Amino acid sequence: MAKDKIRLLGITVYGSHGVTPAEREVGRPFEVAVEMRLDLSSAGETDELGDTVDYAEVCEVVRRVNEAGPYSLLEAFASRIAKQVLERFPVEEVTVVVRKPHPPVGSIAEAAEVEITRRRRDE
Repeated sequence: MAKDKIRLLGITVYGSHGVTPAEREVGRPFEVAVEMRLDLSSAGETDELGDTVDYAEVCEVVRRVNEAGPYSLLEAFASRIAKQVLERFPVEEVTVVVRKPHPPVGSIAEAAEVEITRRRRDE
């Protein structure tokens, strides 16, 4: 397994994800972080974008998955992002964190957050 990582933090999208009708009607910002594990030695030597993962393309995946919603669960949202990243980019492993600020949980909570990790399956 590669020890190198690329992290994209604080990707903010606006969505209507949630279980309650109010969440789906009003919507809110969601914060997404994507960590990809891959071998970056070639990119370090060549200084060429083609030898790594284009950050803008990963952000576009997050945007598209967000727009394909709404999702009832953060788990589903994160899982779909991870699946798309593994399908589109040469990464060995991806960790996706989806954060919902100030969730309606009947109490004051700063955020609800889900973190999932998925690995490329050996062919």
